[in-house]
Amino acid sequence: MRNFAELSLICIICLFSLAQATQAQRGGPRPGGPPPPGGDGGPMLRYHEVVQSDGTVTLVPATVASSLPSQVQIRIEGDWRIIESNGIPEHNTGAFPNAGNPNAISAQSYRYTVPAGPELSGQFTPTTGLFGVCINGVPLDPGAAEFFHGDRASGWQYEALSGAIALGLDESHAHVQPTGAYHYHAAPSLLLSEVGVQSDKHSPLIGWAGDGFPIYALYGWDESGSVRQMRSSYRIRSGDRPTGENQPGGTYDGTFVNDYEYVEGTGDLDSCNGSQVVTPDFPEGTYAYFITEEWPFIPRCFAGTPSVDFAQRGPPPTLVWPGSWGQIKRR
Repeated sequence: MRNFAELSLICIICLFSLAQATQAQRGGPRPGGPPPPGGDGGPMLRYHEVVQSDGTVTLVPATVASSLPSQVQIRIEGDWRIIESNGIPEHNTGAFPNAGNPNAISAQSYRYTVPAGPELSGQFTPTTGLFGVCINGVPLDPGAAEFFHGDRASGWQYEALSGAIALGLDESHAHVQPTGAYHYHAAPSLLLSEVGVQSDKHSPLIGWAGDGFPIYALYGWDESGSVRQMRSSYRIRSGDRPTGENQPGGTYDGTFVNDYEYVEGTGDLDSCNGSQVVTPDFPEGTYAYFITEEWPFIPRCFAGTPSVDFAQRGPPPTLVWPGSWGQIKRR
């Protein structure tokens, strides 16, 4: 009887150890470390402790041509612009899975509906999921589901392009969701090459935001009609982050989204990386967003009212936006 009890105890210990190891491989609680609670009952998040980075991101070469055709259709029905696609770009992508991203690209069944005649809402609404969709049908998704200590409720969300966390981004600053969805975290470089974005002319239209306003990349017109590179009005905060329970401490350096603050008047764009402008597509003027080379890269809020199709897929992070949101940038 004693031998049987000892054997049972050994089996229980082995099973518990196996469960711990499996959970750790999935990015859950680390053996000997605090669990990443997710902060909201959502999916278990990976545990991270890194608090400083230098902004160096090693991009995966885009050497893979898709075996699937790119399918996208954009049309207007009544008051709505309908965007349907399979999420497969025409341009090459990086190799997926890769060391920083374990997921393979697969075709999706997207159908997004945004206002065809958008209007400014009079307030800025932070994104809690996708920001928009490019003209090739690939989504723009600025935020990464990576948080300090794996705790979404902490508000300390890692910036995807900080280099703090290896995410396996390719040359177009894109990688793949567990669902197989290929998506951009910053300027979609190869798409921009395809449509002819260059420094001596206004950017062509590259997509539509969730509130229906157009999206351009890098270059626009100034008030005199000259081409200029559009500059964000965000800067890295000075000083040190707070310390204490579930606070990262360390110096503000761009590792986290909340390392940045909006400083009105320091750039060409408002806090949603947009402005009231004239463009080749809208010679009478429109509010428009710009993807920039500096943070936030892809806008992180809406100046209009976002479509329900761009609602959060899961609970939103608790982000603390320091400083003023500012006003709509007008020309």
